[in-house]
Amino acid sequence: MESLTFKDLHLSKDIEKAIEHLGFEEPTPIQAEAIPYIREGRDVIGQAQTGTGKTAAYGIPAIEMVNPGSKKVQVIVLCPTRELANQVAGELNNLSRFKETRILPVYGGQPIERQIKALKKGVHIVIGTPGRVMDHIERRTLRLDNVEMLVLDEADEMLDMGFREDIEFILDKTPEERQTIMFSATMPKPIMKLTKKFLNNPQFIKTVHKEMTVPQVEQFYLDVKAKAKPEVLCRLIDIYNVKSSLVFCNTKKGVDQLVETLRTRGYLVEGLHGDMRQNQRESVMAGFRKGDIETLVATDVAARGIDVENIEVVFNYDVPQDEESYVHRIGRTARVGRKGYAFTFVVGKEVYRIKNIQRYTKTIIRSKNVPSPGDVEEIRAKMLSEKVKSTIQDGHLGKYLHWVEGLLEEDYTSMDVAAALVKMMTSEVSNNK
Repeated sequence: MESLTFKDLHLSKDIEKAIEHLGFEEPTPIQAEAIPYIREGRDVIGQAQTGTGKTAAYGIPAIEMVNPGSKKVQVIVLCPTRELANQVAGELNNLSRFKETRILPVYGGQPIERQIKALKKGVHIVIGTPGRVMDHIERRTLRLDNVEMLVLDEADEMLDMGFREDIEFILDKTPEERQTIMFSATMPKPIMKLTKKFLNNPQFIKTVHKEMTVPQVEQFYLDVKAKAKPEVLCRLIDIYNVKSSLVFCNTKKGVDQLVETLRTRGYLVEGLHGDMRQNQRESVMAGFRKGDIETLVATDVAARGIDVENIEVVFNYDVPQDEESYVHRIGRTARVGRKGYAFTFVVGKEVYRIKNIQRYTKTIIRSKNVPSPGDVEEIRAKMLSEKVKSTIQDGHLGKYLHWVEGLLEEDYTSMDVAAALVKMMTSEVSNNK
């Protein structure tokens, strides 16, 4: 499955164009396995955790089958929470960028009148919590006569939250010949009962979840505005005086744009992605290993095979598409027992993806404030102070004491000498950027 690309799945041109625009180079395991069966019209049960790319696994076939000429609801996706409903709607809107597909999230806590107006205008895909979907059905503002696909996303969560009766009510209101897709992280008895009652000869797909294996890495996330990402990245590189870092972007276009931005700011940077020739990749990697390149910006696919021992920091410039990619990314640092750092930039509602990653990798990703320009100097000075203390404790300062004594004899105070050295060291770091 590792070498499979989206092109191997022979998707529609609209979807291929959207994926190319998003810059994704290959499907996740659940996408690679589920998409062909769903496109065949089979009922599917997928056992997969949140953050494995399951939304696109059912979203791609759903968008492909939508008839834009009809104003009827053709796909229903049920989610346990409004947060997930909004997240799914956002992902499906991205995937349907080049095909006219009207998508509407419906959930409690939002004025129902607004949802009713949208439904009257015509919607192809409705994504909602069971309670609000049932509410619309009872009001007759949502008709399910033309539904061809029904998706239960995070089915175990919905059952845990007491939505079983609501789900069964909705399923009973859809046509019998519909296609039913179910994704669930676990498969308890109530789920199995539901599948036997409502799914027709389903194809069962299970993806193996990998555990976190990089405890040495200190992990942080920063809540940033999209436009501020380049500036925040530069500040972090400067604060930690990073000499070897790996920056991950989700798209090839994102890699090229960031490399250009960092170059104009004077950083020693190169990019790595799937559109580059093999000799170009080898040249970039050689420069990175030698230290001629301090910052390497890459996509997940291009980063395969990168085995450089001294990578100090991994930056997730974009939150990865799935949690296993997160594990692979941050595992690039802290090699051979060394300490490493991982910083993930989150924009707005992406913070929920960080919570999912923490939940399923059983690790802690601490929130970190975005450093201000003033913080750069302050933190750098603090780090220098710690380095000075460590050097004093290590000893072997004999010949350097001689040199300092020589300056003191010229009527300079020890404070003058120390302050001048600190100034020189901090200025040198700044001037190298």
